[in-house]
Amino acid sequence: MASAPQANRLPVLFNDLVPLNSKDHAKFRSRTMDGAHFLKNQHAIPLTVEEFPAAQRHYPIIFSAGAEPVPLALMGMNEGVNVFLDDNGKYRQPAYVPAYIRRYPFMLARLRPDAEELSLCFDPTCEALGEFEEGDALFDGDQPTETTKNILKFCEDFERAVQGTAFFMEELKKHDLLMDGELKIEHQTLSQPFVYQGFQMVNEEKLRDMRGDELRKLSQNGALPLIHAHLFSLQVMRDLFAQQAADGKVPNLPAQATTAS
Repeated sequence: MASAPQANRLPVLFNDLVPLNSKDHAKFRSRTMDGAHFLKNQHAIPLTVEEFPAAQRHYPIIFSAGAEPVPLALMGMNEGVNVFLDDNGKYRQPAYVPAYIRRYPFMLARLRPDAEELSLCFDPTCEALGEFEEGDALFDGDQPTETTKNILKFCEDFERAVQGTAFFMEELKKHDLLMDGELKIEHQTLSQPFVYQGFQMVNEEKLRDMRGDELRKLSQNGALPLIHAHLFSLQVMRDLFAQQAADGKVPNLPAQATTAS
């Protein structure tokens, strides 16, 4: 099933988290990575609702299974498969890059469960950060550089977008619009349709049957266009499957079915 970030483990992509500070990281620099190798085995990336209009042209937008679903940009139909990247970890074709990926290796996090403030942290296993000769300095003495200030602002903007996404998800749940998803994909290499399950999607029948005043509220608060972007994006699922099949990465399952693990 489609996997969402869990509260009791590190977020997707992160192997560790360390608070950034001028004492321990005074000589740290941020350099450009040669490809997104950290992304090669990731098949689904969290997405904020602000990104739906741009992302829906390139990725199927689905919702994770479970009681607390989150939007996900699907980059492969099976766990460990990402059809958007080549063997060098670079995008095969130009495509929208989700903010969650652009934020890495940084994020805002609470240093203690009871802490009110969020601190800027980073993944120390990322090859983009370290005491290098090249790259942009993160500190000038004990003060953050413009690079670090811009990173902090991006992370703060991302957190605000996450809050907006949570409001959107509450609207979907309030109107009981989510249902277990199932898509059947026809392909020339298969004798019967490929069935994709284990995620959630908007129930179009319930959406059509909503009262006019409820639809008007969804339109006024911006949720309705986002719902349509999600539904339109599901057509991209067939392109995703076709690319994965061309790469020879479709599992030969007995029932020719798979889930968004």
